[in-house]
Amino acid sequence: MRKNLLSVVLLAWLWPAAAMPDLQLVGEGSFRYLFWQLYDARLKTSDGSFDGYHNNAPVLLELTYKRNISRDQFIDATVDQWQHLGHSSTAQQQDWANQLKGIWQDVGRGDRLAALLQPDMTVDFFLNGEAIGSVTDTEFGPLFFDIWLHPDTSAPALRRQLLAAR
Repeated sequence: MRKNLLSVVLLAWLWPAAAMPDLQLVGEGSFRYLFWQLYDARLKTSDGSFDGYHNNAPVLLELTYKRNISRDQFIDATVDQWQHLGHSSTAQQQDWANQLKGIWQDVGRGDRLAALLQPDMTVDFFLNGEAIGSVTDTEFGPLFFDIWLHPDTSAPALRRQLLAAR
């Protein structure tokens, strides 16, 4: 038993943790709801351009929070946006929301939550630069990033800022 535990600890120490790559800024902006600034957003890719998920992956979206937001508030808002866009089923939305409950946590002022869309369309999440989990469903990644980047987003001004007015 002790030998197995030592092996697990050693493997965890030697196994490389997911790391955010050094990417170039595409655009950045702020999201406000009524009178409140909720977060600043930054979009990055390997060459600083964005022509689509498959063309530019890895794609990093980083949100820096300006106020305290609970995990459940963020998940509810995410599901609301998927419903607004209408590109995923209720079953998918519930499945993804349940997965996010196991990854995300409450955030406070100054916290940075980042989503890294990999070339295989899986998504790794980071909180303040530390890996916190992944969603491996390849349909999730583009539909998650669509919340900010799809032409029908509910935040078109932020989309323009993230895409550097392209």
